Amino acid sequence: MTAPTGTPGSPGTKAPPSVPAVRVPGRRGTELALLVLAVLLSVYGYCAVGLARSDAVPPGAAGYGAGLGVLALLAHVAVRLRAPYADPLLLPIGVLLNGLGLVLIYRLDLETPHDEAAPTQLVWSTIGVALFIVFVMLLRDHRVLQRYAYLSVAAALALMILPGFFPAVNGARIWIRIGEFSIQPGEFAKVLLAIFFASYLAANGHALTYTGRRIWGLQLPTMRVFAPILAIWLLSVGVLILETDLGTSLLFFGLFVVMLYVATGRASWIAIGLLLAAAGAFVVASFEPHVHGRVEIWLHPFASIAAGDGPGQLAQSLFAFAAGGMLGTGLGMGHSILIGFAAKSDFILATAGEELGLVGLTAIYLLYALLVERGLRGGLELREPFGRLLATGLASIVALQVFVIAGGVTGLIPLTGMAMPFLAQGGSSVVTNWVIVAILVRISDSARRALPAAGPGAGR
Repeated sequence: MTAPTGTPGSPGTKAPPSVPAVRVPGRRGTELALLVLAVLLSVYGYCAVGLARSDAVPPGAAGYGAGLGVLALLAHVAVRLRAPYADPLLLPIGVLLNGLGLVLIYRLDLETPHDEAAPTQLVWSTIGVALFIVFVMLLRDHRVLQRYAYLSVAAALALMILPGFFPAVNGARIWIRIGEFSIQPGEFAKVLLAIFFASYLAANGHALTYTGRRIWGLQLPTMRVFAPILAIWLLSVGVLILETDLGTSLLFFGLFVVMLYVATGRASWIAIGLLLAAAGAFVVASFEPHVHGRVEIWLHPFASIAAGDGPGQLAQSLFAFAAGGMLGTGLGMGHSILIGFAAKSDFILATAGEELGLVGLTAIYLLYALLVERGLRGGLELREPFGRLLATGLASIVALQVFVIAGGVTGLIPLTGMAMPFLAQGGSSVVTNWVIVAILVRISDSARRALPAAGPGAGR
């Protein structure tokens, strides 16, 4: 038996060979195949609506398919050139959700020929994809965004204050309207605030976690470190409350709490956040008539029927979900347009529930869940805190929006008046969500460039 030549670390011992870092497969072919499937499913839905309504394929089906296909192909080329190791699911999910949203809006347009929203939504979708391409092509490293943290927060606050100088629309001052043109600045502000929160928490996460004092078992940071970010959050939420934009206020609050929890790893922030959210909701609902009315509708959705005034929007939404059943009535065969002006925006999920049923609605929820999961995964695979926090923040924005909107239209929580990502009518929303996907693509490309051969995610 041969004796060992030495102990580990001694001159006679050979060091074990290091495992070289290899790049995971780019999976751009997988992405292209999924994009083709996403475009085909969207075109199929467009044709199904036409066949259900007039027993004929819509005359614009070929143009719709070609336009969506070209946009998807250009986005794919940008990813292939500048982010070849990005997650192959992010872009196809965005294209499929956007395509399905265009189909649902077109279907509702058939009921309101005097008020067509699909052509405008297609223009905004084109702008969104164009911005996606610009971000992917020009943003070589997501860490560049960290340099503009304070510029981002200043721009975000300015965007939130600006609608206060314009007339209220449906009880809320969240729009800037100039003639026929309108935008919702709060949609852009949420991405800018996510950049600021990620930058500040990445730089001060240690101080927020290990400094300060313990009160009632909770580790509270020193105010010198905590005050700046708390002041920015209070100012942004306060402005939105004054403008009665409670949906975006709730979104910003959730974003702040989630990113603070991820930065510090302390579950106590979740408990504090829930308590503050409950207290704030009670106070605002008690003193703000617009919010109080929405709470009353949530508590008594069928009260207007009993009073002889007919069903309100929430009641119509619940009826639509009930009529859809398990498999739905089929695209083009529902009656969710009875919800009124909000059918294409706040309540478009009711159209999906009625015409695609519980099965189709579950598939849509799974698409959102997969988009959020892949965004979070890209951040967790990074070793630097800014990218991890930014990915968490952007993915949380999508998750919180879906929860708030889906909860509102199904009667789980009071209505907030937000737009479902990619699905609902709203140019500002669809453009912002394409920017979110672009940044997540860039982050996932950075995370997957040099993963170990046997590491988590190798070969994904």
